[in-house]
Amino acid sequence: MRSSDVIRMLCAAVLFLSLALFAFIPGRRRRGRRKLLIPLFVSIFVFLSTFFVDTSVLLPEPVPEGSSLQVHFIDVGQADCSLVLCDGDAMLIDGGNVADSDLVYAYLKEEGVKELDYIVCTHAHEDHVGGLAGALNYASASTALCPVEEYDSNAFRDFISYLGDTPITVPNPGDTYDLGSATFTILGPIADSDEPNNTSIVLRLEYGDTSFLFTGDAEYSEEQDIIESGAILESTVLKVGHHGSDTSSSYVFLREVMPEYAVISVGAGNSYGHPSESVLSRLNDLGAVTYRTDMQGTIICESDGNSVLFQVSKNAEADTLSPETADGRYSG
Repeated sequence: MRSSDVIRMLCAAVLFLSLALFAFIPGRRRRGRRKLLIPLFVSIFVFLSTFFVDTSVLLPEPVPEGSSLQVHFIDVGQADCSLVLCDGDAMLIDGGNVADSDLVYAYLKEEGVKELDYIVCTHAHEDHVGGLAGALNYASASTALCPVEEYDSNAFRDFISYLGDTPITVPNPGDTYDLGSATFTILGPIADSDEPNNTSIVLRLEYGDTSFLFTGDAEYSEEQDIIESGAILESTVLKVGHHGSDTSSSYVFLREVMPEYAVISVGAGNSYGHPSESVLSRLNDLGAVTYRTDMQGTIICESDGNSVLFQVSKNAEADTLSPETADGRYSG
């Protein structure tokens, strides 16, 4: 049943109840009948409006029978790489460092992903674009999303070269795309920036009642731009920005997202101090169940459209929010 039909049925039920109460209150109790006029008229208005308003924004469409969605947060060390699979469609978000090219190639081969419906380079830094050439050495890509068409690095030039005839599409906030039974919306970047991190493509993927937010390396300023744009941020799963750096995941932003789960892609014993103790503390304050690639390897999240289930490669019971493993101190 479509979400619009559900809303109409609920409105019809309220309308019927209001009419019934209005009809059965004796005429002499006029004050009581007048009190029912407001909910009665509101019910009529809402019921009629469902025929003219897109109610899909109120309730997500249920996923079709037999549909499935998986998000693979691939362990590429101090870098980012996520593979999203839905109903035979595939999207790769970032590809790790150049040194991860063989790993990404092998992962796509193992998953049987010969064609990517989307390849997303969230921004041009090497730890995001580096391994995309390796991915494209195995799989073709129908659509390539990136915030820039040019960047002065060998890694980015290799990415463009391996794209072949597939052009770069620079998406705009509000653009939406289909991925099997899922849809994703571009939320950022909103504004131009000289800082590549703040040109990160931020996208929110919806699948039934579940949702995933991917933030690249967006820092405070881009996070604030997206908040001020009025975009829907609340998500079931948050791919934590910038490897858990304190430059990202502001408390205000996290309060808008309110994730039930968080995933941090980060390298063990890294020299950057990722993830920061302050970010882990914020996630702990929100009660978000947190997973980390440095401690748990590749992480796979599966959704049935109602709830999500996580599988980790190792250390399922790891204390991922412990201050003792913050600031790059965890060494595996």
